Amino acid sequence: MSADSRPKWEYKTFEPPKGLTKRETVDPTDELNELGTEGWELVESISYDGGGTKLLVFKRRVLDE
Repeated sequence: MSADSRPKWEYKTFEPPKGLTKRETVDPTDELNELGTEGWELVESISYDGGGTKLLVFKRRVLDE
């Protein structure tokens, strides 16, 4: 497979929203559904050393123009 025929990907990060205390995460279902509608797929979560999710990493295929 040549480099030109391999799929190309783009990446995006999303920080789950925090609640009033800035410690708990607010349910991000609406935002995640919107990202899914746009073709983004969750591939990884990045957590704090002490626990808790800091970032969600998404990817989607770049369509050839």
